[in-house]
Amino acid sequence: MTNARRGRIPQRRIAETVAAELRNRILSGDDDYRLPTQDQLVQDFGVSYPSIREALRILETEGLVTVRRGNVGGAEVHRPDESSAAYHLGLALQGARVTLGDLAAGLRTLEPMCAAECARREDRAEAIVPALEANIEASAELIGEGLPFTHTARDFHDLIVSFTPNATIRYVVSSLVALWSSQEEAWAEVLTKRGEYPSASESHESVRTHRRLLEEIAAGRAEAAERLYRAHLTATQALVLERFDNGIVNATSDLARQAIQSSRGPRV
Repeated sequence: MTNARRGRIPQRRIAETVAAELRNRILSGDDDYRLPTQDQLVQDFGVSYPSIREALRILETEGLVTVRRGNVGGAEVHRPDESSAAYHLGLALQGARVTLGDLAAGLRTLEPMCAAECARREDRAEAIVPALEANIEASAELIGEGLPFTHTARDFHDLIVSFTPNATIRYVVSSLVALWSSQEEAWAEVLTKRGEYPSASESHESVRTHRRLLEEIAAGRAEAAERLYRAHLTATQALVLERFDNGIVNATSDLARQAIQSSRGPRV
């Protein structure tokens, strides 16, 4: 082996170094940050095209970019959010064969705390109450519509979590909520096709409970909001768990991916 060959840095290591720098730019940059062209990246880093392409492939597997090939080629940047976190968390849970019952129990521990934090916000009347009221009215109009009702009613839960002021709690819980929502919406589609979707009376009860939760949050009664939210969550989860309790969390089905990707971002 020649001295030149012995001292050459492997292409993979170069690509990882470039990927690390680009990853830092994406995560620390503005929301509208765009990657330079491959030509510009080759010039900026002083490396080969294969190294740049490998670096982009690394970022693509992490979900940070989508590489477009052909005449309109380039790399589209995707800043990570709770939906991407939910998907990767879902893959980990699915790989560990975690059951829906286990996921549901975790949510019963964590999600009701978000309702309490919403009730403690001093700006709840302006920032939270109008959004929850609008969602409840939209849900009420969709009773009897199956999957559209489930999607809108689930948005109520997404809203509660998204208004949680602590960013760490918000992102962790919203990832779990997005993952559960994806399972519930996949479940709702299956049961709708079978003609087994829950009755209108159950949907009415869900809307009534959402109204009561709104009243507790608007009044600033944090402990009452947390208790009611936990009881409501237990009841709504039961509709899924009585059929699929031992089912494995599935983040890879088309329905699950679509539901995760449509989850809402933080609103705080």
